[in-house]
Amino acid sequence: MAQVLEFKLPDLGEGLTEAEIVRWLVEVGDVVAVDQPVVEVETAKAMVEVPCPYGGVVTARFGEEGAELPVGAPLLTVAVGSVEPATEGGTPGEASGGATETESSGNVLVGYGTGAPAARRRRIRPAPVSSTPLSTPSSAPSSSGPGSEAGKAPALGAVDSQGPVAVVSPLVRKLARQHGLDLRQIAGTGRDGLILRTDVESAIRSVDGERVAGAASVPRSEPDASAERIALRGVRGAVAEKLSRSRREIPDATCWVDADATELMVARAAMNAGGAAAGAKVSVLALLARICTAALARFPELNSTVDADAREIVRLPGVHLGFAAQTERGLVVPVVREAHTRNVESIGAEIARLTEAARDGRLTPAQLTGGTFTLNNYGVFGVDGSTPIINHPEAAMLGVGRIVPKPWVHEGELAVRQVVQLSLTFDHRVCDGGTAGGFLRYVADCVEQPVMLLRTL
Repeated sequence: MAQVLEFKLPDLGEGLTEAEIVRWLVEVGDVVAVDQPVVEVETAKAMVEVPCPYGGVVTARFGEEGAELPVGAPLLTVAVGSVEPATEGGTPGEASGGATETESSGNVLVGYGTGAPAARRRRIRPAPVSSTPLSTPSSAPSSSGPGSEAGKAPALGAVDSQGPVAVVSPLVRKLARQHGLDLRQIAGTGRDGLILRTDVESAIRSVDGERVAGAASVPRSEPDASAERIALRGVRGAVAEKLSRSRREIPDATCWVDADATELMVARAAMNAGGAAAGAKVSVLALLARICTAALARFPELNSTVDADAREIVRLPGVHLGFAAQTERGLVVPVVREAHTRNVESIGAEIARLTEAARDGRLTPAQLTGGTFTLNNYGVFGVDGSTPIINHPEAAMLGVGRIVPKPWVHEGELAVRQVVQLSLTFDHRVCDGGTAGGFLRYVADCVEQPVMLLRTL
C-alpha cells in the first residue's frame, strides 16, 4: 500500500532557523531516489542542496522560489511504496521511519546526515493516505509519543495543570529561560503549534520593544515614505543578529598599537623570491595568521569561550582560525581548521582555497562555523584602524590596518618605514588588560622581527 510522507525543511545546524528557496530540482510527478537533492536553499551561511530521505513520487511542493521557510516547515510530499511491519520494539502495523529500509535513509543533508542505523530510528504509526497531501503520519503529533512534531523526543515536551506545552528543542527552552519567558504564553507558529526559536525571539523583541516604548519621552517621527527598505535576511540578517548578540552579551574592550612591518615585508619578499617554481606566493594574511597561532600558544586565555549558564571559561584545545572575507553576498568568516598545526605555507593554501569558495558561494556551513579566534584584515579597504566586534561566541579578534610608508624612529634616527596599526578586541571576562596587552605586544614584536617565529616552527 502506498503511503505519502511529508519531508520538512531539516535543521541545517549551527542555530540556523530559516532558509530561502533558491531553485527547485524536482517537479511534482518526478520520481526521486533516496538522498537525491530536491531543492537548493540559501541559508544565512551558505548555499545548500537539500536531499530527500525518501524514495518515491513527488506529490506536492511547498513554497515558490524566493520564498523563505522556517526550519520544520513542509518542503514536499513523497508517495512511497508498501510499509513493512515493525520487527523490533513496536506494535503490529508500525513501520521504521514511516517507510521501508530502501525508502528512507534517515539523512537530512549530504555530509551532515544523521546516519543512524535502522534499529535506532524513531517509529511512527502509519495512517491511511488522505486526498490532502499534508495528511501524513508526521502531521498527527502527540505530546507524549515518538510521532510528536519535528521528530522530537517526548522528554522535550511538558504537561502541567494548564495543559500541554508544544514540543520545543532544548535550545528554545534555554533561550526562553534566559529571558524569563513562560513558554505557555507563547503561540507557536510551527506546524500544529510547535514553538520555534523564531517565536521566542519574536517574544523577546516584543518585550524589549515595550520597555523601550515605556522609557521613551519624545515621540519618534514617521520615516520618509520614499525611503528604501532593505530586508535584514540571508547573510546580512545573520551578520546583524550575530553582531547585535556580541554587543549584548560580551563586555569587550579594545587595545591597539602601531608596528614597524618593514622586516615582515622583507621576509615575505624573500620567501617569494623563487617565483612560480617555489609554489604559491606567501600572502601577508598567511604570515599574520601564523603569528596569531604562535601568540595564542603563549596566551591561551584568548582562545576560549564563556559558558554564561555554567559561569565558566572554556579553554579550547585547538585553534580554528577564522578570517573575514568580503564577498558579493556580504561578509563571511571562513575557518581554517587546526591552524595551530599548520605552517605558513599550509595556512596560506587553505586561506586561498576558502577565499575562492567564498567568492563562488560554495562554502558549506561547516566551513563557516566553529572558529575559536578571528583575524580581520580591514587594511584591504584602505583604512588604518578599527575597533572590531568579536565574532560571538569567540573571545577575541585581531584587526589589521593597511601597511603604508610613515615616518618612524628607527635605530635612533627618523626614517620612512612600512607601518601597520594592530587592534585587539577581547572579552574582558576571559582575561585582564595585562594578558590582552601581552598578546598584542607579542604579535607586534613578531611583525617587527619575524625571526622570532623561528622558535615555534
